[in-house]
Amino acid sequence: MTDHPETSGGAPEASDAVGHPGDGRTARAGATGTRTAGTHTLAADHVSLAYDERRVVEDLSLTVAAGKITSIVGSNGCGKSTLLRGLARLLKPVGGAVLLDGEDIRSMPTKQVATTLGLLPQSPVAPDGITVADLVGRGRYPHQGWFRRWTADDDEAVADALASTGTLDLAERSVDELSGGQRQRVWIAMALAQRTDLLLLDEPTTFLDIAHQIDVLDLLVDLNESRGTTVVMVLHDLDMACRYSDRLVAMRDGRVHAEGAPGDVVDAQMVREVFGLDSLVVPDPITGTPTLVPMGRHHRG
Repeated sequence: MTDHPETSGGAPEASDAVGHPGDGRTARAGATGTRTAGTHTLAADHVSLAYDERRVVEDLSLTVAAGKITSIVGSNGCGKSTLLRGLARLLKPVGGAVLLDGEDIRSMPTKQVATTLGLLPQSPVAPDGITVADLVGRGRYPHQGWFRRWTADDDEAVADALASTGTLDLAERSVDELSGGQRQRVWIAMALAQRTDLLLLDEPTTFLDIAHQIDVLDLLVDLNESRGTTVVMVLHDLDMACRYSDRLVAMRDGRVHAEGAPGDVVDAQMVREVFGLDSLVVPDPITGTPTLVPMGRHHRG
């Protein structure tokens, strides 16, 4: 599969920065402290990525926070999805290396990578007529071998993935019949069936209405908190990225422009520099995380 908190009460002030007594998703999630850190590490070491002669990511270094949710944000064409493809070994670096557990990912056997790292691409396509159960079962392929047949462990992994994503009742239905939100849950179930410690997702909420966006993001938080899965996702919605992430990586022109907890990263200056947009950044009234109030040409206050 494929390419910056919290604040207390009071009226929000229009300023370039918002003070937050906490970081990440603690206030939103009511975190219980039950998460365990992921056991595998993923990093980019001075990575450059290109399509033909056009460089999209340039000399980028990044260490993914193990056992956390990290969102990569930035304007269109800044290299977000390209970076994700590089981290997933789908795009060979023209410079530097992607390191999985400290080892160059390109030197590792494909099966070893696939049992460690799962990837949900943007707009994946399912074979015509395939059922939900069969599609999710394909997540077990990395665990198969020339002489290894389907086992009870595989049945358990598929059943757990369907149950975790709330798609057990859809198991016998054709994927073609599902709504966008249901289909996205099924794809996530397929990734879960791989039982990887690392999960990469390229715009998992694209084309979903707001209710299904929240549904999918809540599911990823559940997965992270219950299993300690390290999640890295590309998101276009900065507000959602702040709500649902422990860490943000803001990209500009193929490089990391800012990185850290949402409350430490997102302010009006960062939004202006990364997105070219004037805005106010105020506390989300529910979560306390930064939320964006954009200023257009017709709404300047």
